[in-house]
Amino acid sequence: MQTLPNPTQTQSPSSPAVSTTIERRKTRPVPVGNITIGGGHPVVVQSMINEDTLDIEGSIAAIRRLHEIGCEIVRVTVPSLAHAKALAEIKQKLKDTYQPVPLVADVHHNGMKIALEVAQHVDKVRINPGLYVFEKPKTDRTEYTEAEFAEIGEKIRETLEPLVISLRDQGKSMRIGVNHGSLAERMLFTYGDTPEGMVESALEFIRICESLDFYNLVISLKASRVPVMLAAYRLMVKRMDELGMSYPLHLGVTEAGDGEYGRIKSTAGIGTLLADGIGDTIRVSLTEAPEKEIPVCYSILQALGLRKTMVEYVACPSCGRTLFNLEEVLHKVREATNHLTGLDIAVMGCIVNGPGEMADADYGYVGRQPGYISLYRGKEEIKKVPEDQGVEELINLIKADGRWVDP
Repeated sequence: MQTLPNPTQTQSPSSPAVSTTIERRKTRPVPVGNITIGGGHPVVVQSMINEDTLDIEGSIAAIRRLHEIGCEIVRVTVPSLAHAKALAEIKQKLKDTYQPVPLVADVHHNGMKIALEVAQHVDKVRINPGLYVFEKPKTDRTEYTEAEFAEIGEKIRETLEPLVISLRDQGKSMRIGVNHGSLAERMLFTYGDTPEGMVESALEFIRICESLDFYNLVISLKASRVPVMLAAYRLMVKRMDELGMSYPLHLGVTEAGDGEYGRIKSTAGIGTLLADGIGDTIRVSLTEAPEKEIPVCYSILQALGLRKTMVEYVACPSCGRTLFNLEEVLHKVREATNHLTGLDIAVMGCIVNGPGEMADADYGYVGRQPGYISLYRGKEEIKKVPEDQGVEELINLIKADGRWVDP
């Protein structure tokens, strides 16, 4: 008969400890202005402005709005040479009137001239391998010969080389940003619309960069379907490990949509990979104002314990034992303390489970008996106070511990 383990037994000294900390994949550091992606640095938050880059003042205002709420790298689009040149003024005015902000330029469609110009003015250039050198599809194609494959590969190298050399010599960086929906014709024909095609597309560009002694690369493999995105990034990690590569990864679910589902979809993709230790920078792509993306990024990172950017509130879901209006009290506690970044505060409805389920919070607000609550420091009960004085007394306790700062 099988003997089941006794759940009350303590772990054997010889048993391996189960870590509750995410072990991040080791990657090489890549500079983007005054920010570093990878190399053990905190996961970096990115977004992209919607403004036309030719609108210099509007673009500056949009970049500032994002940067002021915690966006660490801002992407702008450069569909023409005029847009690329406008970035010189945007970069300088940001420095003169605000502060330097790490900027990334998006370059598509035969963008050699645009890319070479914009590389002088930004910190990183993002290219999409599927669009950087346009391949006109042939509907009657039955195969790609080795000669055709090599010819297109050489054309890519010729087009990419000047940009790589420019970025390399300036100490700047590049994102090789593959999108599932825009794979090159060669990759689609050879691998199909698959994660394998996405990974091979990225590797082709990586090899060209490496042959030119350029390693300041960040890789992304985005898809609008979460399972495809997960498979592509995991395969990329596997292939990089096999090839001895350690490039940092930019995570995102492209075209995630808006509202609650867009947030859930992004969290499912980004959070799953981060929990596996994969990912060095993230962008949540919502069909909303870019400023709405930043709180979602930080919430994902906070939930996984990868960044501490806000107060962590632990609260029970409420049940028949709850001794006060938990939703209302949680709102009051949050309103009073949400500026105390770094603290963990628990609001629990009753004494039965409260102290044991506060997840090692710094402070606890627990229903003690009708009309009264208990305040905790860690797992130690400090005082019992009338419910109508609970929030005020919680603040007093935090102040007494020297952990209060004025809003």
